[in-house]
Amino acid sequence: MKRHEEIKQAIITAAKDRLSRYGYGKTTMAELASDCKMSAGNLYRYFMSKLDIAEEIARQSFLRTAERLREVVRRPDIPAVERLRSFLLEQMQITFQELERDQHWIEMAEIVARERPHVANEGLARVRSLIAEILAMGNATGEFDIEDVNFTAEMIQSATFKFRYPQLFTGLALDKLEREAEGVIDLLIDGLRTRPKALVKADAA
Repeated sequence: MKRHEEIKQAIITAAKDRLSRYGYGKTTMAELASDCKMSAGNLYRYFMSKLDIAEEIARQSFLRTAERLREVVRRPDIPAVERLRSFLLEQMQITFQELERDQHWIEMAEIVARERPHVANEGLARVRSLIAEILAMGNATGEFDIEDVNFTAEMIQSATFKFRYPQLFTGLALDKLEREAEGVIDLLIDGLRTRPKALVKADAA
């Protein structure tokens, strides 16, 4: 089993190299097999199609991003407000930089999102759980007053989706995206903050 997984990972590594140079549409399974010094028939033992390879590349990318974002969640001695801000901005920066390094990833990301939406949904759910963890921290420290952290995490993710995959939605440079994102995040955080009880009563009157 270990040898099988090692070969699969070697195929993924070779595929990432070829896809970054030629793109998804111009890459064939025969070429990937040649890069891996194996027959096409042997390659199909590990991946049934080029789309299966792209799916695995995307899944591994989502896992790496989640691990980097988990580090933001676990940083010590940071208020939940700033933790949430850093989390959402770093999420955008990670993806932006990855897609900027290789424009071919945009093509592949669009294909995987269209043909294998469950992969993106899994990645989104993983990140959403980290947002919910930050919100729960804010509730515990009194910074936030959130009744349902899971629902709120879902809404935050929806409100900031443009900044999760920026190059799929806009051609803005990173500094302009950061300005927009910071404005949206400020609005979200203002809505999440715990308000003084006197103000809450006045609003309800």
